[in-house]
Amino acid sequence: MKTKLENKYLLCPMPITIVGTMMDGKVNFINVAHIGVLNASSPHIVSIAVNKNHYSKFGIKENKSFSINIPSQKQMVEVDYVGLVSGKDVDKSDVFEVFYGDLKTAPMVKNCPLSVECKLVDIYETKTHEMFIGEVVNAYADDTCLTGGKVDLAKVDPLLFDMSGVQYWSLGSVAGKCWSEGKKLIQANK
Repeated sequence: MKTKLENKYLLCPMPITIVGTMMDGKVNFINVAHIGVLNASSPHIVSIAVNKNHYSKFGIKENKSFSINIPSQKQMVEVDYVGLVSGKDVDKSDVFEVFYGDLKTAPMVKNCPLSVECKLVDIYETKTHEMFIGEVVNAYADDTCLTGGKVDLAKVDPLLFDMSGVQYWSLGSVAGKCWSEGKKLIQANK
């Protein structure tokens, strides 16, 4: 039996991210869980959805850039904080140490395991949110989060967001190998 739910948001958990913008020449951050990959091949295209009430949207529009940073669980307090307070009322520029890549208007969080700088390419509006579509200019990984030159999620230790339960979660262990596990059914059906 299936129960019909009041809260229809079940596309969770999702990684929580810290989005970096520049606001009137000052660094600003917001946490965002509504992110997506629109094109994983070149050019890499990503999206973030920001409520129309959020101040950070103005920095994205003004500078035509933003960063997406994947924090570890160790950063949960700071991550939650930048989502609780508005850059309109609170200066969040010193919450994280920043660095910049080729785009000088997409501040990235130095102690986040993963960071990408994005050039704004489009905006899609809904009734309550604006979806910012960005082209990934560069991606950065802390060397301590790599195994064999590839991102190791266990070492990243990402913080996951669950809208249904309004909780942060941690990542479990590897469940299987992509593009491999289904081959068992292919073999069984031969």
